[in-house]
Amino acid sequence: MLIRYKKNHEKIAMGLLSFMPEEKDVKKLQQTIKEYEANQDWHLFLWKEEDVIGTIGIRIEDGINAVIQHISVNPSHRDSGVGQQMVQEIRQMYGDKYAVCADDVTQHFFNKCSDTDQQNGKDD
Repeated sequence: MLIRYKKNHEKIAMGLLSFMPEEKDVKKLQQTIKEYEANQDWHLFLWKEEDVIGTIGIRIEDGINAVIQHISVNPSHRDSGVGQQMVQEIRQMYGDKYAVCADDVTQHFFNKCSDTDQQNGKDD
């Protein structure tokens, strides 16, 4: 289930975001987390089962698009559908108000999720 990021989740969120190649640098990670905390158009969520095992971040662009800009799953939980579930929940949460899309970094994974949804009969 997706839960909204809070300051007390900072270390786990930074750890998960650090799996993204663009977020390896500690200073870059700190800037990213600060942006999620300060910018009302940036929203970070954590995927929690028994433990927090994934994160997904979006930014609202021009009041029109909800752009998925970060998505990361703990390596020991990859290939189990967690990333796809996070994308699906974001679509459910934001899809009525915004066009849910991806940025250049997350586009490939987002497309894979869309292809899988269509194969399973789950069109937006």
